[in-house]
Amino acid sequence: MQLSLEKNRAIVTGASSGIGEGIARALAAAGASIIVNYRSDRESAERIASEIRETGGRAEPVQADVSKPEDCEKLFDAADRLFGGVDIVVANAGIQRDAAFTDLSLEDWRKVIDVNLTGQFLCAQEAIRRFRQQGIDRDRSPALGKVIFTNSVHQEIPWAGHANYATAKGGLKLLMETMAQELACEKIRVNAIAPGAIKTDINRDAWEDEEARRKLLELIPYQRIGEPEDVGQAAVWLASDASDYVVGTTLFVDGGMMLYPGFRKGG
Repeated sequence: MQLSLEKNRAIVTGASSGIGEGIARALAAAGASIIVNYRSDRESAERIASEIRETGGRAEPVQADVSKPEDCEKLFDAADRLFGGVDIVVANAGIQRDAAFTDLSLEDWRKVIDVNLTGQFLCAQEAIRRFRQQGIDRDRSPALGKVIFTNSVHQEIPWAGHANYATAKGGLKLLMETMAQELACEKIRVNAIAPGAIKTDINRDAWEDEEARRKLLELIPYQRIGEPEDVGQAAVWLASDASDYVVGTTLFVDGGMMLYPGFRKGG
């Protein structure tokens, strides 16, 4: 099945590295025009956009801190100015600030919640407003618009030492589902992707060292660590009309991590 996003325009937040970069590249390869959002790494965002253009795609880097409402508005204004609007929004930006529960500072609690949950809320809220202003263009899609959240297996799996991160991801699950329930009647599709262990810089310590990699693979029945491209291909499907009847769903891209691998030998 050929998945095409021709004529579609997409914003990918946190697209200057890791999973966001993988999603931006995959959407562009499927034909979408891409806003490559970044908060501080301008050089990487410009490189990614340039490489997409070199392969015949359309991409522009745009700076915005999605935890700030005024920056979210600026991000969508850029999509209007550069591409004439937006059809797909991938709310991907996220950070980690890890500590044992009683050592976790209020500052680090707030920062992770601000970016990983509030930032996703602000970005999605602005997306819905823009979709409504634009109206349905059936030459692009039967949907008014599509929102895809990047969540995590930790929307379901508790994670000691990461209370702020797991709390944000659990909240994001119900934000996505509540939005989907409320907005489906307007032909707005809201879904999420929940990656497991993906090979990115943020978790390099978990896969670069051989012993750490061996322990990580014990949690993955499929016996390989995921790549950003794995998440990117899932995003292409959810963004495409091939998934037009998929609403309010979390697609786990985790090599089976959610299957409680500790029980595969009887527990």
